[in-house]
Amino acid sequence: MRAVWAGDAPQHARPTGLQLSHKDSTKTMSVPALLLACGSLSCSRRITMSAGPYNYSYIFKYIIIGDMGVGKSCLLHQFTEKKFMADCPHTIGVEFGTRIIEVAGQKIKLQIWDTAGQERFRAVTRSYYRGAAGALMVYDITRRSTYNHLSSWLTDARNLTNPNTVIFLIGNKADLDAQRDVTYEEAKQFAEENGLMFVEASAKTGENVEEAFLETAKKIYQNIQDGSLDLNAAESGVQHKPTQPGRTNLSSDSQSNRDNCSC
Repeated sequence: MRAVWAGDAPQHARPTGLQLSHKDSTKTMSVPALLLACGSLSCSRRITMSAGPYNYSYIFKYIIIGDMGVGKSCLLHQFTEKKFMADCPHTIGVEFGTRIIEVAGQKIKLQIWDTAGQERFRAVTRSYYRGAAGALMVYDITRRSTYNHLSSWLTDARNLTNPNTVIFLIGNKADLDAQRDVTYEEAKQFAEENGLMFVEASAKTGENVEEAFLETAKKIYQNIQDGSLDLNAAESGVQHKPTQPGRTNLSSDSQSNRDNCSC
């Protein structure tokens, strides 16, 4: 198994002795390069580079939650890299990926935290729920136990995120329909009863993976536009970051850079 965690994780939530990993559909950064870009793991000193396609107006924080083995990391990899990982290792702690998308003409950077599904890591991963604008809750359509545990995951999401967090239910492994153990109809009913968005998807084929991530972003953006999501609230999970093309910023202001960290 490959142990992974993210550089801007809360200090108390960082497992020790684990590998630092960062995925980005626009760039791949080695550990030394990522540390250089951050300046330090807490991003108290960092370099911000804005140029051409890397401009964005907002940052949305996502978390991906669900039982071990439902394909959370594979969904993240399919979305950020457009590839399927056939031998996807179980996440230990959290994994982090980013991708810039466009919604209503606005460039938005998604910061996506893929959390471990094992019970023994729940105490660690719960700290990542705070300040999430979107939560993708995943189950495996071929394993009923992963569906039966959704109520527990939803309780955590509702208790630990803000009231306006957009929760999207994903039934993964739709390509294994012959092995289906959870019907589309019952999952759709669960989603409707709990006010969730819902789709069945396949990390392997890519079916509906884009839709899940993008529709979540569209709903968050809609909440911003109609005023139901307060960008000034610390736990909104959204940062407004208008940028200027071709500009490189160097700053050592600890608090400012920590707030704007996008690595």
